[in-house]
Amino acid sequence: MNTRRSRPAGVSEDRLSRPRVQQAFRSAKLLVGCYAGFSALTLLAIILLRNHPDLVTDAVWVRASIVVATSLLMASFAARAARGHRRSYLRLRWASGIMLVAIAVIIVVPGAFPLWLKMQQGVCGLLLAGVVVSVNGKELRAAFADG
Repeated sequence: MNTRRSRPAGVSEDRLSRPRVQQAFRSAKLLVGCYAGFSALTLLAIILLRNHPDLVTDAVWVRASIVVATSLLMASFAARAARGHRRSYLRLRWASGIMLVAIAVIIVVPGAFPLWLKMQQGVCGLLLAGVVVSVNGKELRAAFADG
């Protein structure tokens, strides 16, 4: 007897094909893609500026690495959620919200990060705020509701 599921519990194609659901996912995927791209460019800039300790601190390296990793995870969550995977949808909701809070903390904590990184995180925060609004909207919550 095979106890493995072939596919996680998903959402019906009928729910996913609704125009507002499709638009919400297009917006979320675009914003997450911009977040991932901007984060990767930031990491590239950090690599190029690595010999400037006033601009690139150990904390900058750690934060940028975390942001790139989470942005790629969120891109994966968004793609899978758009195909109807409930767990990926929930992961996208949680990850985008948690990262938005983390960004707010980084911006307001004095002295931990250079101003340029705080500004970069502000842009990331705006992108993630759009993701949070999209994935927590009425249409997507209804599409992924049980029953």
